Amino acid sequence: MTALVRYHAVLLLRSQRWLPPVLLYAVVTGIGVRAGEPVLGSLGYAAACLLPVTAWLVRVCLNQEPPAARHVTAAAAGRERVHLAALLAATACAGLLGAAGTLVVTAISAPVNAGREVAVDRLPAALAGLLTAAVCVLLGAAAGALTTRPLIPARAWSIAAASLTALLALVAVGSPARYAVTGLVTGSLSGTVAYPWLPLAGAAALAAAAAALACRLTAWRE
Repeated sequence: MTALVRYHAVLLLRSQRWLPPVLLYAVVTGIGVRAGEPVLGSLGYAAACLLPVTAWLVRVCLNQEPPAARHVTAAAAGRERVHLAALLAATACAGLLGAAGTLVVTAISAPVNAGREVAVDRLPAALAGLLTAAVCVLLGAAAGALTTRPLIPARAWSIAAASLTALLALVAVGSPARYAVTGLVTGSLSGTVAYPWLPLAGAAALAAAAAALACRLTAWRE
């Protein structure tokens, strides 16, 4: 499995198809996060931006192989394992992007609450930001897995479904991403750092279920 994940990661890097979603994350985060703003609110915004970007990266990674190459790797390693490796490669790349963004946002933001009355320690804030970023990455991976092949092979419908699913994952009641991001924004009001352990567990469960469903359908339909 490690070799398959590395294979898909190398394909993604060499194809340069990672560039549009990464640029989107950099631009949107750069617009919404300014140096000197309260750290917790900035981290919440940066984490929320990761969800659609991760869904985009997953779509790219799952569709980057030409059909002939896909059949060869599937024959050698099995369709389910190849599909799972592509999911893991995209999720890992999004996780690295989120970690880098969290560290940059923590470094340039002011360690205070929203009212600038209470000091906020950067290290706990960074940890909370990393956990929230992980929640958004996992839900973004689930959204990407459920809105591309083999469930939705048509590109136009897939893009529309991925965008809508990512939006719902951010705003829907009961969404782990909404709870995690809201926890950072609410904590910024009082200067309290809350770690989203429960949303992280929920996001991991949803991502695992989405990956299992997508891999099983890949074996059946392709």
